Amino acid sequence: MTLDHATCYAALQSRDSRFDGRFFTAVQTTGIYCRPICPARLPKPENCQFFPSAAAAEAAGFRACLRCHPELSPGFWSRVTTEATVTRALSLIAAGALDQGDVVTLAGRLGVSDRHLRRLFIQHLGASPIKIAQTQRLQFAKQLLDQTALPITEVALASGFSSVRRFNHVIQQVYGRSPRELRQGKSKSAVLQLKLPLIPPYDWAAIASFLGKRAIPGVEDVRENCYRRAIVLDGIQGWVEVRPMSGKNYLLATIQFPQVTQLAMIVDRLRRLFDLNADVTTIGGRLGQDARLKEAIATSPGLRVPGAWDGFELAVRAILGQQVSVAAATTLSGRVAATFGESVGFDPPIAGLTHVFPTPEVIAQADLSGLGITQARINAIVRLAQTLIEKPDLFQAYPSLDAAVKTLCELRGIGEWTAHYIAMRTLREPDAFPATDLVLMKALSPDDRKFTKAECEARSEPWRPWRAYAAMHLWHNF
Repeated sequence: MTLDHATCYAALQSRDSRFDGRFFTAVQTTGIYCRPICPARLPKPENCQFFPSAAAAEAAGFRACLRCHPELSPGFWSRVTTEATVTRALSLIAAGALDQGDVVTLAGRLGVSDRHLRRLFIQHLGASPIKIAQTQRLQFAKQLLDQTALPITEVALASGFSSVRRFNHVIQQVYGRSPRELRQGKSKSAVLQLKLPLIPPYDWAAIASFLGKRAIPGVEDVRENCYRRAIVLDGIQGWVEVRPMSGKNYLLATIQFPQVTQLAMIVDRLRRLFDLNADVTTIGGRLGQDARLKEAIATSPGLRVPGAWDGFELAVRAILGQQVSVAAATTLSGRVAATFGESVGFDPPIAGLTHVFPTPEVIAQADLSGLGITQARINAIVRLAQTLIEKPDLFQAYPSLDAAVKTLCELRGIGEWTAHYIAMRTLREPDAFPATDLVLMKALSPDDRKFTKAECEARSEPWRPWRAYAAMHLWHNF
């Protein structure tokens, strides 16, 4: 969406939720910026200034609205740009790339200069990478203040502030109130629950079905209206649960984890797992121009590409799934978890959760024979574990999809299908497309014969850069 003043003001007048996240409105007479759906009185057009991101509005000196809660706006970057470098950078920033590192290091990981990366951010988001990271940190802090009963000191730590004094100062500067004032009069549950905003429509049933068929027994438990799993971060165990909320544009996450400093990472992983930043209306509009996909998209307009909680876990699951059924791979994954994963010690026990998935360090030394896994798959899994120990960033963003697939295929036992599957679900590459997948080959064939890999790739060209979503629609409807 072009930030044309007349177009944005017309969208603002409509209060249409479809524009939520596409832009933010700053009102010059009040010094406040809002979402397009804000219930406040409509400002005069001459007093409005429009920005592509909350960070851009804050950089221009505007404060966040306390009525429409800009921190609950769905993932704006998915609507603002399809620039691959920017989206990969945003994924790394959300994962904490700028908490310890700098923009120069971030740009190097993306294969561009820091100057070029800053220019792309200003062009597409209206703010620098540092400002985007700061705004995301503050928005997360605002969520914790509004939705949880965490002490303010723990909110500051969870949102990346090492000083409570600095935290109080920045909150006052951005919201015009102290953290305690922001909390006054708001009731909060003792259980840590957070809203995970999304861009509607959202097909929970399809996502739950996909994840449920692939859920690792003992590690994950998927039911009609609930996904829960055991997690381990830095050797510390916890669990998470995610539920859909009828009629609401968010999922509700319950998080039980003893270290508050990991909360931002946990939320980011959940957002990636449930693909909450995707603008499926835009994606569906593009893919729906294809006759083969039109009906599938009309049937499931809110279908997403499910991500992965952990890259290693997903990669092991993908290797076990080579040339076997989904059910067989799920059974084998459960055996690996039950044999080599640590038992959980939740009090009270959580139904369906008995183990956390084993780490690369454990699998690298494990004897996987006797679990029904072929020797070739065992060798591939052990090599993968050893590689991850040497290269912990193996499953982080790459400069391009081709670079990611090339690197993954250099590991013996990982071919193009597995590499693209990992790219789809772990690396969140929207254009990943496992062209050698048997279901996709059959689904795309115009007659009884099966398409070749080259024919599948040629057929998928018009779907770029959203081929991963096309693959999901074909898998779901074929």
